[in-house]
Amino acid sequence: MNVELAQDARATIGEGPLWDQRGGRLNWVDIRAGVVHRFSPRDGSDLILDAGQPVGSLGLGAGGGLVLAVRDGFAMVHVGSERVDRIIQVEMQATNRRMNDGRCDPAGRFWAGTMDWDHAPHAGSLYRLEVTDGEPQVTRVLGDLTISNGIDWSPNGQIMYFVDSATQRIDMFDFDVASGSLANRRVFVSISPREGLPDGLVVDGDGGVWVALFGAGRMRRYGPQGGLDLEISLPVSLVTSAAFGGPEFADLYITSARHRLDAAQLESQPHAGSLFVCRPGPTGRPAHLFPWI
Repeated sequence: MNVELAQDARATIGEGPLWDQRGGRLNWVDIRAGVVHRFSPRDGSDLILDAGQPVGSLGLGAGGGLVLAVRDGFAMVHVGSERVDRIIQVEMQATNRRMNDGRCDPAGRFWAGTMDWDHAPHAGSLYRLEVTDGEPQVTRVLGDLTISNGIDWSPNGQIMYFVDSATQRIDMFDFDVASGSLANRRVFVSISPREGLPDGLVVDGDGGVWVALFGAGRMRRYGPQGGLDLEISLPVSLVTSAAFGGPEFADLYITSARHRLDAAQLESQPHAGSLFVCRPGPTGRPAHLFPWI
């Protein structure tokens, strides 16, 4: 499959891609740099937002703003603003933790998890952010996680897929859209360490689950029943996540990292940390929006 360089960004840890169809821009984060990129494939422009601290993921606001998972918790950026206006603190007592991957569910709640900077086992949790009577409410939904990572929902909203990278699995839950509750956790697919570390994921319009295999330079698609049916090789090894975009959601944008590569690896992978794109056949769907901003 023809994989092209979309943006030669060379981020330290590129992550959390999300297509905003309203402006035709691919939003993604460079975690350690603490910046949000808003890249236009049409003209190559990139609007950069400085979050002021490490940022793990983002969600699109229905009114045009952004919700962010930053080191210290959840943050909101109002439409027209270029600053982080508010932070809802999470785990401030744990100074060696940060927030990581996240996404909005079908009802617009924003989910994101935490992890230890040193990957300490079982130190992380998964949280859900919503707004009730004008006040943000944060709920701890899962604990005992190591690297809370990829998260997305089936097209009908009844299944939530989730990666705790250290388990080498994609898990699935029954999901109640009305309440945001989870039930019946089970294994969707297990991945051998020899095949890479499962990282970010995205679900396409047909229910296929795409997962980035960090360290292996690949994206994989598993069908709704868990069968492997497509694999994409990239020219970089540290593949982190993906999102569908473009006018018909036919373009698969793939983020990558460079923070663990030595000098020889960086020489052989000069575009590590950049944004790539391909057309795999299956298409995606619009992102769920955070309705309170």
